Amino acid sequence: MTTLLSRLGLERREQRAWALYDVANSAWMTTIMTAVFPPFFVALATTAGVADAAARSRFAFATAISVILVGLTGPVMGAIADLRASKKRFLAAFVAVGVASSAALYFATSERWATALTVFVIGNVAVTSSLAFYNALLPAVAQPHEIDRVSMAGFGLGYLGGGLLLAANLAMISAPARFGIPDEGTAVRLSFVSVAVWWALFSLPLLRRVKEPVARLEPGEDASRGLLRVALGRLGETFRELRHHKDAGLLLLAFLVYNDAVNTIIRMGVIYGGEIGIPVPQMTATLVVIQLVGVPFAFAFGLLADRIGAKRVILITLAVYSGISIYAFALQTATQFLVMGILVGTVQGAAQALARSLFASMIPQHKAGEMFGFFGVFDRFGGSIGSMLFAATLATLGTSRPAILSLIVFFAIGAYLLSRVDVERGRLLAREAEAVTTGPGAQRRPVVD
Repeated sequence: MTTLLSRLGLERREQRAWALYDVANSAWMTTIMTAVFPPFFVALATTAGVADAAARSRFAFATAISVILVGLTGPVMGAIADLRASKKRFLAAFVAVGVASSAALYFATSERWATALTVFVIGNVAVTSSLAFYNALLPAVAQPHEIDRVSMAGFGLGYLGGGLLLAANLAMISAPARFGIPDEGTAVRLSFVSVAVWWALFSLPLLRRVKEPVARLEPGEDASRGLLRVALGRLGETFRELRHHKDAGLLLLAFLVYNDAVNTIIRMGVIYGGEIGIPVPQMTATLVVIQLVGVPFAFAFGLLADRIGAKRVILITLAVYSGISIYAFALQTATQFLVMGILVGTVQGAAQALARSLFASMIPQHKAGEMFGFFGVFDRFGGSIGSMLFAATLATLGTSRPAILSLIVFFAIGAYLLSRVDVERGRLLAREAEAVTTGPGAQRRPVVD
């Protein structure tokens, strides 16, 4: 059993505890952000007299607001968390806000549709912000030789947890009487409560078992200047340092480009399916299938990355995604849509999780919080360009088929940029930067007010 867990990236207790947070936050991602809340909100707003198109537009705008808020605050909070050795405290705070937001959606009504949307924005900011600190803890639980497996294990367990809860919630919503629930609306609101309970429960292992990394001052930093000033100074220095850690910076750029196409497929898949006439139940079932298919392939790609390297595995997934774009351009039936979903499930986790682990291996550990603050910005903005392309193509041509085919360009550019990343050089530079803060005269555990 120990050997099996080691091969899967779950050998040590702290690794299993860390990976379970992917199970925790996936509840929000699948049930609230993707499958249940968007149509529920549109129904609330239209019942209150808001036009359907306006309701969808406001939901999209609110989602964009949450992305912008995280983009503006994430790197600064990451720098503060690095300075104060408080990644877990930040994560716990955002978990508390996210859990409260999930539970509060139970009280959403057509009269309070605007309040419900505001609560959704708060929850979306909380889950996205928490991921930056969660990702920043990856180097603390995984050695360089196992970091790919551990990162993929998190995604694998997240797929399993998010898929199981989504399946249970969809069963409850589709047949509320079978569960002793009076109506569908109540079942939907109870699904939000289930997310709150799930998120809180599966966050506990990380908060209890994962140790907070030691904080260090950089040479020349003065703790007496105050926390915010030191954090902002370090953030500016980190941004400039990305030119020195050029391979980590180039990986970020490659990730931004290809992840835009990946997230566009995730976010626009249901809209595209509706456009070509796929019934809603089949599309919903496909979402569950994607989650469950992702579980074994996440672990399998983690093992493959051990053999051939994370960079090569990501390039393989981008080639598969290019094939998916071609297949999606021509698909016509619900069965073909399901096949597309299965193909997406096989590579979705690897394309994202291995970028996370590869980036973690090429940054100094004492700057993981702020570095992953930047990574989170690039991750969250992924899909914005592709989504706009979908909207423009649909408005101009009356169909989004050319847009889904054009995503091949994103995968090709992302693959080209990734091919230019020198992984070993990037890792060497990161270790050299760490040596500066651990050698003679380095300052540990700074106290800044």
